[in-house]
Amino acid sequence: MMHIGCSVGWLGAVVTSLVLAVAGWLASDAAMTRGAYLVLEVVGWYALIPLSLASLLTGLVQSLGSRWGLFRHYWILTKLAMNLVAVGVLLLYMQTLGNLATLARNATSPADLHLLRSPSPVLHAGAAVALLLTALVLSVVKPRGLTSYGHRKAHP
Repeated sequence: MMHIGCSVGWLGAVVTSLVLAVAGWLASDAAMTRGAYLVLEVVGWYALIPLSLASLLTGLVQSLGSRWGLFRHYWILTKLAMNLVAVGVLLLYMQTLGNLATLARNATSPADLHLLRSPSPVLHAGAAVALLLTALVLSVVKPRGLTSYGHRKAHP
C-alpha cells in the first residue's frame, strides 16, 4: 500500500512539473515564466526526489517481502531498472533545474527571459510521465515471464 501511495504521489508531482514546465516555456508574461522555473526547483527537491526515493525503497521492501520476489519476474526487474534510471536522471537533472531557477531569480531583461524559456523541462517531465505510466501498466498487467531464478524457485 505504501509503495502505491509513493508511486502515485511521484506521478502526480511529475504531472505538476510538466504543467509548470509548459507554462514557463510558453508564457508571455515574464512573472509567470520566472515563477514557473522557481517553483520547478522547489517541486523537484521537496516532492520529486523524496517521492522517487520512497517509491524505490518501498518497491524493494515490498518485492523482497512478498511472494513476487525481486528476481523472480521480468516485469519486476523491468520496473526496478526503470525506477533506478528515473531516479538517476532526476538527481542529475536537478542541477539543470537549479541553474534555470538561478537564471529566473537573476533575470533582469527580456533577453534573460528568452534564455530561460527552455523546452528541456517539458521534455524531461514528459518522458518521466511516460515512464511512470509504463510502470503503472506493468504493475496492473503483471505480464507473465519468470526469470531463470524464478523458474527454479517455482519448480524445484
